[in-house]
Amino acid sequence: MRGGLTEPEPPAAHGTFQAAITGVSVLAVLALCASACGTGGTGARDEGPAHAEAVVGSTPSPGDYSDPKDIDAVSLVKDDPAVSTEVKRELKPCVADDYPVDVEYGNLTGGAATDIVVNVLTCTDAVGVGSYVYHEKDGRYQNVFKAEEPPVYAEIDRGSLVVTKQVYAKDDRVSSPSGETVITYMWDAGRFTKKYSTHTEYGNTGTETAPAPGGG
Repeated sequence: MRGGLTEPEPPAAHGTFQAAITGVSVLAVLALCASACGTGGTGARDEGPAHAEAVVGSTPSPGDYSDPKDIDAVSLVKDDPAVSTEVKRELKPCVADDYPVDVEYGNLTGGAATDIVVNVLTCTDAVGVGSYVYHEKDGRYQNVFKAEEPPVYAEIDRGSLVVTKQVYAKDDRVSSPSGETVITYMWDAGRFTKKYSTHTEYGNTGTETAPAPGGG
């Protein structure tokens, strides 16, 4: 078993962005669909339909909203310079003006304002291609976290940011990941830091939990 995020990504997982999307396993698709359609966790969710790292200080989007639900999550992502061109290319209506985004609201940073978690999905399979957290500061929302290695999905769980993604061994095909890693992040000193991760091997009931390096 493998735990944590310190292992280098194997060559087999480094196909094109589109290959990673279309080749995802059925298990991953079902898991992400369930997450996108569910209402679990402690955040309030509005449904729409690179290596995951925390980032701080992206250019803020227009703000001054009294209610974060007034914010257009699609524009928030499209106008964000921290979001990759590939993800923005995926962010287009599936039907009419129905965009493939899943938005969740909650308190991840301990402040008075509500934080916004946005997941960008594919229209066909609801596979997560990008996950972002936006934090309000001085009346404006700015990007404080991104994960853009598909398939990926982020959500709020008991005040923590939980990111789920597939993991590949050296000889895995893109369509056949070996397992799943769930990483828990906590807000600390103005940024998200990895606290621990849980890895599950597909076809194996065992799991391995390990603290993230330097995460305590």
